[in-house]
Amino acid sequence: MLFDKFSTAGPVLSIRVCRTAITRRPLGYAYVNFQQPADAERALATMNFDALNGKPIRIMWPNRDPSTRRSGAGKIFIKNLDKSIDDKAVYDTFSPFGNILSCKIALDDEGQSKGYGFVHFETKNAATRAIEKVNGMLLAGKQVSVSKKS
Repeated sequence: MLFDKFSTAGPVLSIRVCRTAITRRPLGYAYVNFQQPADAERALATMNFDALNGKPIRIMWPNRDPSTRRSGAGKIFIKNLDKSIDDKAVYDTFSPFGNILSCKIALDDEGQSKGYGFVHFETKNAATRAIEKVNGMLLAGKQVSVSKKS
């Protein structure tokens, strides 16, 4: 299924589905390696948020530096989001400010938005620009609050 999906962007070298060590159940993410970087770019540009098994997939470049992932630099918190706002809407709103490493809306047990979310930018400057421009903006009719993630 993943191979068929991503092969439409170009020749796939390998796919690694990440699993738990004990039960070997999938963790919900995978790594796809293409023969050419341009094919990976194409997948990122054309397939991000496409549905797979009824759920939108999120495509991003891998971040192998654990210190970048764990540091608070570049992370922002968005609250007062309308329940209709999904991950793609947040991504589309914040991507003009810089490269996004991850973005996620918090969901309840029924899969409904809790009205807040997080974006992790590659750089602290991108996060600062996003806060300056989007804090107080109306998104889907609600004024959102954007701040650094503490």
